Amino acid sequence: MRFRGRVFKFGDNIDTDVIIPATYLSSTDPEELKRHCMEPIVPFFYEKVRQGDIIVAGSNFGCGSSREHAPYAIKAVGISIVIARSFARIFYRNAMNIGLPLLEADILHEVDGGSEIEVDLKEGKIAIGPRTFASRPPPPFMLEILGEGGLINYLRRKRVERV
Repeated sequence: MRFRGRVFKFGDNIDTDVIIPATYLSSTDPEELKRHCMEPIVPFFYEKVRQGDIIVAGSNFGCGSSREHAPYAIKAVGISIVIARSFARIFYRNAMNIGLPLLEADILHEVDGGSEIEVDLKEGKIAIGPRTFASRPPPPFMLEILGEGGLINYLRRKRVERV
């Protein structure tokens, strides 16, 4: 899995209330979630993102409430992958379950907002201009889940294979 996109930078402790404010949790409509993604810190974020762009953040991305709406909002807005120094564990699992790729890497201070980067998720490599950074890629079974677009699709395929 390879990604190429512009960077949107966020710091440490970006919580799920920032990713999608609680006011909008009654909706499961991707269009509604997308319009309010990151709204508290980047108004009209959804208008700035192009399909395939990348979030780069610091530590503890996705902390706070265990709401599944947060990774759905990020995916709906068009972000292809989130790279952070670390993720809140429940956010990490929710993101993988819906097919939103995540990569743990400490590159926040190596990249500028708006710059373009390339990511090879399978290899755990990030290219920022001529420089390459290495990180530990997700385990093979998680890459399979991501390749199927999330856990539900993965389990459906496994069920069909058994029949």
